[in-house]
Amino acid sequence: MMNFVVKTIANAAALAVAIWLFQDITLTGDSTGGKALTLIVVALLFGLVNFLVKPLVKLLTLPLFILTLGLVTLVVNALMLLLTSWLADTFDLGFHVEGFWTAVLGALVISIASWAMNVILPDKD
Repeated sequence: MMNFVVKTIANAAALAVAIWLFQDITLTGDSTGGKALTLIVVALLFGLVNFLVKPLVKLLTLPLFILTLGLVTLVVNALMLLLTSWLADTFDLGFHVEGFWTAVLGALVISIASWAMNVILPDKD
């Protein structure tokens, strides 16, 4: 259970860094508490997308992974971020990513920030 909480906090922090760095990744809300709650819900949604959809996409694009020596991972991560943005819009959450290249850069920042947060935060069950 603790591992799930740590990964959710790491995802939320990584998303917050991307929102802070890029003006085309937006988080809206009525108050700071509302924004924080929305960020946690989006982090959970992002984790769910990465858990359910990403393995299937990786399997289907395995030849591209081999051909590009793994560089297509950036594109897959960007697509997962765009899917999260679309789902957030569907559920009327205040999170949106505008454009593919913003998603690529945002996915890169989220990957780096999430890795750093997982190094800092404890990883115990």
